[in-house]
Amino acid sequence: MPTSEEVFEKVRETLVDALGVDDDEVTQEATLVGDLGAESIDFLDIIFRLEKKFSIKIPRGELFPENLATDESLVKDGLVTAEGIEKLRTSMPHADVSKFAQNPKVENIQGLFTVGMIVNFLQSKLPA
Repeated sequence: MPTSEEVFEKVRETLVDALGVDDDEVTQEATLVGDLGAESIDFLDIIFRLEKKFSIKIPRGELFPENLATDESLVKDGLVTAEGIEKLRTSMPHADVSKFAQNPKVENIQGLFTVGMIVNFLQSKLPA
């Protein structure tokens, strides 16, 4: 099983290629949208590249949940509800939801999508 560092290096290469960013910009804490300038269309490309690089299949919506911000049962007045936060914890065990829960504004959801989150996700998916 690859080490966290080995997975991170491959994720870094993937993001440098997909987003045209510099190596040193891709840190574990970097957010895909805020720090690395990814747009929603880039997420599909990133998933495709990760699947090829790691020879795995990533089911749709598993790495980057879709439509969460528009699900009215999970969002109220621009904030993700307690139920929505629980759903995030369940659907994204690889993300740091606790930090988000302190300020659960809908626009902060993209802050969950960090390089470290991708590394955690891949480590949970790769065969031991």
